[in-house]
Amino acid sequence: MAYRRIEVDPLTPAIGAEIQGVDLSRPLDDQTYGEIHEAWMKHLVIFFRDQDLTLDQHKAFGRRFGALHIHPAAPGPEGHPEIFVVHTDKDSTFSEGNGWHSDVSCDAEPPMGSILRLHILPATGGDTLFCNTYLVYDNLSASMKTHLEGLTAIHEGEQIFRGRYAEEGVDDSGKNYPRAEHPLIRTHPVTGRKCVYVNQAFTTGIKELRYTEARSVLDYLFEQIERPKYQCRFRWRKHSIAMWDNRCAQHYAMWDYRPHTRSGFRVTVKGNKPQ
Repeated sequence: MAYRRIEVDPLTPAIGAEIQGVDLSRPLDDQTYGEIHEAWMKHLVIFFRDQDLTLDQHKAFGRRFGALHIHPAAPGPEGHPEIFVVHTDKDSTFSEGNGWHSDVSCDAEPPMGSILRLHILPATGGDTLFCNTYLVYDNLSASMKTHLEGLTAIHEGEQIFRGRYAEEGVDDSGKNYPRAEHPLIRTHPVTGRKCVYVNQAFTTGIKELRYTEARSVLDYLFEQIERPKYQCRFRWRKHSIAMWDNRCAQHYAMWDYRPHTRSGFRVTVKGNKPQ
């Protein structure tokens, strides 16, 4: 596609591109929206610089791509349940996203995309890594692809979310967190490409395999996701935005900046049941 409204600068051949020439605080016309969507589908994660958005503007941009998802555990800012707060400082006991994952894959219909803007950053550190899981699938042997086709991965939120937000006043006693079964190899509904759909945070097993068998398969796939040749690494600046496709990309937010602060807001766009 020839871009007329935006400029697209790829980060690596595998994944990622920086988008220039657009102000996301303003409503997108159809041509600009189409070009952004095309770049997103091609590069899996796209980045924008110098986008100082209000929460309402952030949500409006997200809604251009679909209805917004509400997190099953984390509280949003008052009046903004669709906003997921990302905040880590010297007193934090955990950091959001500090491990390879796809957002809330434990939902029956996981979010299809996420849009994160950071407004407080450490002087150094705090980068986010992204992985192309199309390429993880493409580089499996034919025999491994055949073995994995038809397997069902189990995704659970319990081990991640239980008690996680207690310090923010969330009492989740008696709450049931999502559990879902998804194809281990899913097909992207827009591109038609296949990708590996398991992640270290939420995937706890494989329905058709014994525990030890499942661990062997999952650990092998997790090792592939960690390979740098499938990745890009994004260095944040104040008011940068990262927008990733949860269906075919995973991410890892590095917690290498303690005791400094890293803070921002994220919206996620609702998706469909993986096929």
